[in-house]
Formats: sequence, structure tokens, C-alpha cells
Amino acid sequence: MRFDKKSIAVAATLVVSLGLSACGGGGDGGDDGAAFTFLPKNLGNPYFDTSEVGAQSAADELGVTVTQVGPDAASPEAQVPFINTAAQQGVDALIVSANDPTAICGALEEASGAGTKIVTFDSDTDPECRDLYVSQADAAGIAKVQIEMIADQIGGAGQIAILSASANATNQNAWIELMRTELESNYPDIELVDTVYGDDDDQKSFDQTAALLQSYPELKGIVSPTTVGIAAAARYLSTSEFKGQVSLTGLGTPNQMREYVADGTVAEFALWNPDDLGYLAVQAAAALVNGDIEGEEGDTFTTERLGEYTVGADGVVLLGEPFRFNAENIDDFDF
Repeated sequence: MRFDKKSIAVAATLVVSLGLSACGGGGDGGDDGAAFTFLPKNLGNPYFDTSEVGAQSAADELGVTVTQVGPDAASPEAQVPFINTAAQQGVDALIVSANDPTAICGALEEASGAGTKIVTFDSDTDPECRDLYVSQADAAGIAKVQIEMIADQIGGAGQIAILSASANATNQNAWIELMRTELESNYPDIELVDTVYGDDDDQKSFDQTAALLQSYPELKGIVSPTTVGIAAAARYLSTSEFKGQVSLTGLGTPNQMREYVADGTVAEFALWNPDDLGYLAVQAAAALVNGDIEGEEGDTFTTERLGEYTVGADGVVLLGEPFRFNAENIDDFDF
């Protein structure tokens, strides 16, 4: 996995009206007329802002139009109208981070029936609901690195809690289950006392952090596998009596977490490059639209920036391994 050590202008995302960008399904992914809809879990999320920058970079390379749309709240019900609109407009590809593995499948199947290629990224649906899933990293690897970090930070023993996104988020639930397995197998002295949900909402995640610390006075660490959650938890800890006493790790972006690493609230966290993830999702969608791949295991396609990728089992394309950020390296990255 590669990181660009250059400033990514997250605020400068290109959002174009669906009505202006849509075109008939089945177009050539290399033509200016091809239209892709980019549907994150919710708008206003720094993680997805950055992934959309990568999506637009791929669009520029390929000569396609990528339109970001999405709900304000991260819920499957809120995503369905956007999927339906994409189907009605006949876009060539729909690229979606699913808020639920099954709840949006009916809408996705209708879009697929209208000729739209379906690519999930970041958070998957059931495999039969899409053509490809562009995964940020192997789920077991993501779970393992988070448990390793919190174990290192609390000395391998004590109570921890998990602050997740929504209770239905496919990726979060997979990681949490694998984290439980990792704890049971390798860390007998660490007790997972609770898992709470901030719904990828800053204030709710902030409040859930406060509630955890009040409910578990012996708590030694919090793992938050969501960029919104870890930033909100860090903000709470940074001005509380628990700073330096309760460790925090999980998945975050360097720009969100920089001040909390600098002030000692957070020692280390992990992530992949969400810019690369958005870029790869659009490249994969274009390969489908062009007919370069069918989404079958063993299919290969090549990207200008990241090189060659191979489709794995169940139509999964893997971006790479998670990367750890800490005081020694965080200033090398800007996203």
C-alpha cells in the first residue's frame, strides 16, 4: 500500500448533479459520457471526503464522471433513495459503502437489472448483491492490528471497550467479531467489557465515550474502529481526567488525529489510505464497465497509480495492509 506525501484537498470535492452527469447504462468506462455514482455511508465524514478525492483522481485518469451523493445519517434506509435514483438515471456504475449487508440489496438488484455495475467499497453487502467488493484490508489483519496496539498500550491486561459506528455496519461487525476471537485466543488478561455504537455521529460518539468511562471506572483502554468515533473519543479524553490513564486506539486519519498524538492523548492508531481506496474502487468499476473483468476470481486489472490487482474469492479486491501511525511518522502524511 502506498501513501502520497502530498496535501490532499479534501474540501475541494467535486459534487455534480445526478441529472447532469447521468447517462445510459453499459457505456464505455474510457469515454467522457460514462457516469459513476459514488455513494458513501454518509456525507460530511472526513474519511469519505478523502476517499472521494481518490475517486475523482481516478475519474480524471479514466475520462469518466464520478458524482458523490449520499445521506447525512449513516443508515441503510437513507441510502436506498440514492440507489433508486442511480438506477432510474441508468448510470454505468454505482460505487457504495454499505450501511447494512442485506437491507440495501433489493435496491442494488434493481439497479443491476437496469444495467448498472455494482461495486461496494469499505463496507460490503452480501456477495450476491454486487459485482465486486473493494476491501481496504484483510478483515483479520485489521482486527489483529487494533488488538495488538491496545494490548501494547495497556500492558497486556485490563478492561477495554469498543466504540463502533452503527450496529448494522458490515465491516465494523466483522472486525469486532475477529477482535473478540483475537482476545480470546491470545490475550487472556484483557477483558472486553462492552461494545457501544456512536452511529458515525461525532456528538453521539463523544457522549458514548463519556458514558463508557462513567460505567467502567476500571477501564484501561478504548478501541474505536471508525474514524468519526476515534476522533470524538480523543477529543473527550484530551480535556478529561482520564487523559494518560485510559488508552485509545483504532482507525483514524492522520489529519484528524495529529493534535491528539502531539498532546499525548493517543499513542498509536492505524488505517489504510482512504484516498487510495476511493481511487481503486473507481478503477475497478471502470474495468467492469469496459468488460476488462467480470468480477470472477483470478480476473486482473491494472491501475496507473497503484499497479495491478487480482480479484479474489467472492469478488473481493484487496487494497493492502493497515498502516500504524504514531508520533514518529504521523507528520509524513497529509490526509
